[in-house]
Amino acid sequence: MTPDTLAVPVVRARGDAFACGRRHGVERAESLRAFLDDGLARLNRVGSTPVSWATLRPTLDAYRVEIETQAPLLAEELRGLAEGAGLDADEALLLQIRREVMGYRRIPTMGDCTTYAVAGAAGAVLAQTVDLNGDLDDQICVLDIARTGSPRRVLVLGFGGLLGYLGINSDGLAVGLNLVLGGRWRPGLPPYLAIRHLLDSAADVDEAVRILRTLRLASSRNLVLCDARKTAWVEILDDEQRVSESSTSMHTNHFLHPDFLAHDELNVFARNFSRQRLDACRARVGELPPDAGVEEHFALLSRAPIRVEGNGDIRRERTVAAAVLRPDLGELHVRPGDPALNRTHSFALGAPATLGGSASAEVTS
Repeated sequence: MTPDTLAVPVVRARGDAFACGRRHGVERAESLRAFLDDGLARLNRVGSTPVSWATLRPTLDAYRVEIETQAPLLAEELRGLAEGAGLDADEALLLQIRREVMGYRRIPTMGDCTTYAVAGAAGAVLAQTVDLNGDLDDQICVLDIARTGSPRRVLVLGFGGLLGYLGINSDGLAVGLNLVLGGRWRPGLPPYLAIRHLLDSAADVDEAVRILRTLRLASSRNLVLCDARKTAWVEILDDEQRVSESSTSMHTNHFLHPDFLAHDELNVFARNFSRQRLDACRARVGELPPDAGVEEHFALLSRAPIRVEGNGDIRRERTVAAAVLRPDLGELHVRPGDPALNRTHSFALGAPATLGGSASAEVTS
């Protein structure tokens, strides 16, 4: 795509879980139908082994049970998504577990997110690149969810019908993520849905860590958490979790906790690149002023090696978005596609006066 032409659709959903999912589906129906019809959500364009509905259905059935058990309101939202978009239950579910279906032994990984979070007197920020294969720039979407009976609202940046990916809630919690590779991937709660569950359920970093410990996740991942007081990263491997808390947290795609180092399955080339990005992130964050603005954070995210440029191969990860989250202000800022080429789109919970506009308004800069 040519520079500065990418839109960021926003879906504002209100009501019970089913109604929120249905609104999401209605507004994104055409895009989601086209995505599913494109090689089964592009799985057959990025993988080395073709998949089909016949081969996927036992896996889908197993994941459905896990989601219904661990996150029943998200299971209900998923049913609403299917109805609203005119999808069957398996199609809506596949959108949620697409990364788990890919697995990691068949997919060479190079990028896959550089994330950092800072909490201090000047405010809290969580910033990251989103490095994915599959050319998912065209599937970006922001969800603004206010569920009936919930004390909090959430803003989520997602792709291709996902109910969760990264985001903030109205209590001032932000959650970002990194892919890490290890352990046994199995039916469980997909990490993307676990992130949404945390945003729906947790008020701060401590509560998010407590909730995470009760979940049986499907695959290895690192989550970066941030509130006004502190940050943390949480590495997840099988049923084990390791937490590091600090005023500043940074992570890329290799395990950092000593307990997990021997279990890292990232190939040597990808691990070296992950270390290079982490070193660059540490150096550049250290150079930022304490009161750095949103555009200064995007400038950091828009330079190599943190920004991963594409080479035209749909199978290779590249930066398809960058995000700067201000959980203390209720702000989610996004640059879709290559962040070096596209402008910032800003969304707010309650639309603070500094952004102007009405509640949940998008303000572009």
